[in-house]
Amino acid sequence: MIIGIPVYDQVDMFDVTGPFDIFDWAGFDIDLLAAEREPKRFRSKGFTYEVTRSFADARNYDAIWVPGGEPDAIAAIIDDPKRTYLDFLVAQASRVSWVCSVCDGAMLLAAAGLLDGYRATTHWEFVKCFEERFPKVIAAEGRPRFVLDRNRLTGAGISSGLDEALMLVKLLCGTAAAEEVQRAIQYYPDPPVNGTLPSDAPACPLPARRA
Repeated sequence: MIIGIPVYDQVDMFDVTGPFDIFDWAGFDIDLLAAEREPKRFRSKGFTYEVTRSFADARNYDAIWVPGGEPDAIAAIIDDPKRTYLDFLVAQASRVSWVCSVCDGAMLLAAAGLLDGYRATTHWEFVKCFEERFPKVIAAEGRPRFVLDRNRLTGAGISSGLDEALMLVKLLCGTAAAEEVQRAIQYYPDPPVNGTLPSDAPACPLPARRA
């Protein structure tokens, strides 16, 4: 199995590295892709990472995994007149078995038109973006950790990518394989606090579209 993760500067570290580790434990090949093969910066300060392939060198993937990141960075991708990143997503969606996003990475799939008519989720702060910016996307009710609708798999905020990545392992390789990864990484969450999400999502935090 081969997973492609299209990245960009100011991407959320955990959106990439958490699922990456799960895919690695599953024995998958993983490519970090960008328009140019050059070092990128995580949103977390002090961390850079290497891109393994350019978009032009993309392989045939079983799934594409779109991570979230800094809203300004996502807005810049959406507003890019060349549509370099979005067109890459569109091309990949026509080839791969599974199209996935985590956190506000769903905004990139939505901007590419790849969630039109699909149920989807995203980070709770960005749920209103579906209604305000991408009304063809059907926002899932109930704040689910992830949503599977046909071959679209979307995850909620950041840490939800762990649950979602295990779901992708299950979809690709079966329940036993996903449970083996779960045991290997000892993923049995038991947080020491019980904070809750706000009852109402705020207005879409994406910057306004550029003229």
